[in-house]
Amino acid sequence: MPPMPPPPTSDREPLKLRAALEGRAPDRAALDAILAAVLARIDANLAVFTDAFPAPSSIGGVYPAMGNVEWTNGFWTGMLWLAYEASGEARYRQAAERQVQSFKDRVDRRSNVDHHDLGFLYSLSCVAAYKLTGDVQARDAALEAARLLLARYLPQAGIIQAWGDLDDPDQAGRMIIDCNLNLPLLYWASETTGDRAFADAADRHIEQAARHIVRPDGSTFHTFFMDPVTGAPRMGKTHQGHSDSSCWARGQAWGISGFPLVHRYKADPSLLALSARLANYYLNRLPADLICCWDLVFTGPPHERDSSAAAITACGLLELARGLPLTDPDRAAYEGAALATVETLGTRYLLPPGPPGTGVLAHAVYHMPNGVGVDEACIWGDYFFLEALVRLTRAWEPYW
Repeated sequence: MPPMPPPPTSDREPLKLRAALEGRAPDRAALDAILAAVLARIDANLAVFTDAFPAPSSIGGVYPAMGNVEWTNGFWTGMLWLAYEASGEARYRQAAERQVQSFKDRVDRRSNVDHHDLGFLYSLSCVAAYKLTGDVQARDAALEAARLLLARYLPQAGIIQAWGDLDDPDQAGRMIIDCNLNLPLLYWASETTGDRAFADAADRHIEQAARHIVRPDGSTFHTFFMDPVTGAPRMGKTHQGHSDSSCWARGQAWGISGFPLVHRYKADPSLLALSARLANYYLNRLPADLICCWDLVFTGPPHERDSSAAAITACGLLELARGLPLTDPDRAAYEGAALATVETLGTRYLLPPGPPGTGVLAHAVYHMPNGVGVDEACIWGDYFFLEALVRLTRAWEPYW
């Protein structure tokens, strides 16, 4: 299937806040102060989370400790690698390296690996370790995770199935927008091994996501079902959003961030055009402080904000701006929006110091329909907030 041609710029919604967002200059001292506060929070949590991991979301602002069994465990290890790169302090590297062994054991034991989130787990832990330190064991663990991810590829549907046993009829043919961030593991594996099968599956999946998950107006389905036998598109649904026809904010954030990250490997300009369409849809539906509600059908109180979706989007906007030409009319506004988002999160959404295990960002949402992690810290939000700070203050190459 040939790649989609890039939509013209006019296919984006006009960006309402462009004039207000353009020309914002980073305050390096203020960003460094926020970064120092995040590093101090990591320091306070190292004793708890060196041989254990934070749960996906906090309880009263404090993450319970758990073993390496969740889809989210890579985010904390990724924070340790970011802290090491930002500071040069050996304690962060040492803690991260101890966790890499846990990821090697996990993939060897096949512990909770029947899902597509292997990229979240292994890009931020083992690929990062290999890129930063040359750790061969980390490389081998990440390659094994990539092989498990490739095994989830359904050739007829052209997608990587998101969840569950591949014979489970309830999950058959389901892809979700989150998988955009898991595809870099396949591209990295292809580059590392020379085996095009990894990249070919990722190419096909991102093309199917572009066609079927992205709606004509620039919003996104959370999840979309393909017929695994015939490859025919079936239906778009939500899993964590307000409704099947609404736009779950964190899903939109995965799209804004994931399409340009894939563009690093698959130089198709339509991926940047898609991200820009999603970005304008998102930015045009924000409350005044630019921190989104948990679903973009809502634009203000009394609906819960999702600071974690805002942090993901900040990284995505910076990645998008990096790839766009200087002549793009919204490029400077994307950079300004990312900066404004990080500044707001760092001045109005940080949790105050607390007991060991206290999270970084308040007012995140894990799973609103199930009432899980609502108005709490979420570990992916903490990770992406730190990644955005590192992107804004340093020359940084992604672990993705």
